[in-house]
Amino acid sequence: MKRIIHSLRVAPAAVALASGLLAGSALAADEIILKNGSRILGTVTGVRDGVVTVDTEFAGTLKVQQDQVESLTSSEPIVLKLADGTVVEEPALRIEDETLLLASAEAPVATYPLTELAVSNPQPWELGYGYRWKGQVSMALELQRGNSDTDELDYSVESVWRSLQDRYTVRLDGENDEANDVKNAENWTALGKYDRFIEGPLYWGVNASAEHDKFADLDLRYYVGPYIGRQFHERPLLTLSAEVGGVYVNEDYIVAEDQDYMGMNWSVDATSNYISDESQLYLKHTGIWNLDQAEDVILNLTMGLAFPLLFNIEGAAEILLEYDSGLPPEVDKLDQTYRFRVGYSW
Repeated sequence: MKRIIHSLRVAPAAVALASGLLAGSALAADEIILKNGSRILGTVTGVRDGVVTVDTEFAGTLKVQQDQVESLTSSEPIVLKLADGTVVEEPALRIEDETLLLASAEAPVATYPLTELAVSNPQPWELGYGYRWKGQVSMALELQRGNSDTDELDYSVESVWRSLQDRYTVRLDGENDEANDVKNAENWTALGKYDRFIEGPLYWGVNASAEHDKFADLDLRYYVGPYIGRQFHERPLLTLSAEVGGVYVNEDYIVAEDQDYMGMNWSVDATSNYISDESQLYLKHTGIWNLDQAEDVILNLTMGLAFPLLFNIEGAAEILLEYDSGLPPEVDKLDQTYRFRVGYSW
């Protein structure tokens, strides 16, 4: 009897089957017919993010948009996860007339619109077991000797653990620069976040951050507070989320007068593989508005393009804009950084 199991209660057998299929399978005569009449023969290796991936002997690996598929027949057992979270173990993947067919020896064939197919052979974390771990470590280093001796080091570390229920994020960014043995930049920012997913695209969370910037007269700024977020879109072509909440902010300056206040905190995070499947455009923006002094605002914006170099090593060209209207008059309120970094991602 075929089993249809909800993701949070999926049987261990489904996890084992999905994990085994992810490792690969023997070549089989799978067939895809597209809406334009084209016919593709090969081995369907996966469906994810609206894309069907198929290995062929004549053209290598092809990626076909799911909404362009008219029919599909595969020959290997498969685990399917639908858009509503239902998980199904099937002897094969069958699509006819843009309709997903779920076979059963003891009941009529169940049919679903093809758009309801979210992913095939989901990873264990997508079945409710454990976390997916992603992250990156990168740095930008410049050494110059001659008329001017310059040493510049920028570093960044980010790690994200994601499950069906929640997400943890830890990030550290820093910069240390010297020119002719005189330090002219020394700053770092650390961030920790916890997100708890609600039904649909909404989630709530708590974030805490600490920042030091010696040459902006900032000995230590830290803030902590809750927020509500929304995942507007989550596909490789466009991932977009936004958050808004309240924070308590404490600022200790080296020279200027210290202060603390209640503020409003917001953030926007977006990525896109619009240029190519391997590269990624990204944008990260955060802001804090001082509710005691309406003219006091902090804005940070990072924009860049990341692209693969070798294996999991990637390069990125990016722009950092940091604005703080509350800094002392003798300190520039806008700090601009242009850099190229190399890092390892997983």
